[in-house]
Amino acid sequence: MNIENKLIPGLPPGFEDRWNKKLLLKKRLIKVIEKNFIKYGFDPLETPSFEISENIGSFLAEDDGNPMSDVFSFSDGEKNITLRYDLSSPLARFVAQNNQELPSVYKRYAIQNVFRNEKSGNARYREFTQADCDIVGNVNSAQANAELCNLVASTLIECGLNKDQFTINVSNRKIIQGLIQDLKVPQDKAIKVMRAIDKLDKPGFGLNGVEDLLKKERKDKSGAITKGANLNDDQVSQILGFLSIKDLNQLKQKFKNSLTQEGIRELEDLFEILNFGEYPNQVKTNFTIVRGLDYYDGFCVETNLNFKAKNNKGKEVDIGSICSGGQYNKLISRFKGLDIPGTGISIGVDRLLFVMSQLDQVEIDQQKPVIVCVMDEKYLKNYYKILETLRKNNINSEIFLDSKKNLGKQLTYANKKECPVAVICGENEFRDNKITLKNLLGIKGENNQSTFPKEDLINEIKKYI
Repeated sequence: MNIENKLIPGLPPGFEDRWNKKLLLKKRLIKVIEKNFIKYGFDPLETPSFEISENIGSFLAEDDGNPMSDVFSFSDGEKNITLRYDLSSPLARFVAQNNQELPSVYKRYAIQNVFRNEKSGNARYREFTQADCDIVGNVNSAQANAELCNLVASTLIECGLNKDQFTINVSNRKIIQGLIQDLKVPQDKAIKVMRAIDKLDKPGFGLNGVEDLLKKERKDKSGAITKGANLNDDQVSQILGFLSIKDLNQLKQKFKNSLTQEGIRELEDLFEILNFGEYPNQVKTNFTIVRGLDYYDGFCVETNLNFKAKNNKGKEVDIGSICSGGQYNKLISRFKGLDIPGTGISIGVDRLLFVMSQLDQVEIDQQKPVIVCVMDEKYLKNYYKILETLRKNNINSEIFLDSKKNLGKQLTYANKKECPVAVICGENEFRDNKITLKNLLGIKGENNQSTFPKEDLINEIKKYI
């Protein structure tokens, strides 16, 4: 193949290779998250990457004319199939399919990748890992939602964040839905209003961006146009006035719609339960949180950082929520014969990773292997005996896999891999039943090599790992 025909290595936008320290940190975060989910009484569930499109539905797209525009869908014979875009819709399908075998209250967690065909950037990926916990069943909603808030706080602290570094913001969709009722906003425009409000704290939006989306349209910096809800000036003014209110009591006095009042009471009940737990000070009200997904219909939560992260160019960026979720009473009822409420939260593992990899708050034990160098091919059996001894003592270790390479090249390999120590044994060592170790992380110029009796191998090597 000539050079003109050779492939250029690369990834499509929104996808990322992860390796070395970053991948080790991700694996550590997942391990901590899963351990905490189990501690709170949640059981694991794994669902396939693909779902039948009509079962999973589409709750992402803002283009009514193309409801599947934000997901990856494919034809599969007589059915279309879609890569899951979240873990809640597959859960709804699973519960509907297996309801008779599940407990009356089903607490499940899932840690899997999801896929979204949307614009990437600033820790927004088109494939990313979510860690979800959901409570499905007829329960006291204040208790269930308080449990989820406590779980979020506990998990993020276990992952290495300090309490002052994040805030769990809560609201209730019924509050704004009551206002939308009073303003006589048509049902087909209500979801556009919700999605407009949900963007208030997104980078580049603010009140002006929300106002544009409540009116005719919004044009972003690239020139792309998003159609708005087309509300009149009075409707827009009242919604923007609502967004300026921060106090729950003020909200309670000003808006008397019965649905709004119901949402306020549910928040009051939530805070009463939160006060019984360890993390009430982590949770604050933010009435602008309504969640963009259409299946939420009550309690909503978004967890935001109290500091800025940096992108690859070192510029401070707002990466948005690192954990979000809410209550959905009708998601499962889309399937015949079932009407089971649910509530859940989702931690964006890769977004959390983006942040934690910039903070010097989590120590990563890389556990790099000991390298057994091959000085002479005729002693290959001896080298493998040393390797067997190391591995039987649970010491990460490997043997250099090309006996024809000289010691210098073997040590170059070991240094690039950041191996802590090398076993270097030749004819003299094997004759005298001894082992020589070289400390590869030692200070250059010092004596980093030692020789000792073979039976002391494990004790000596533990000094370096």
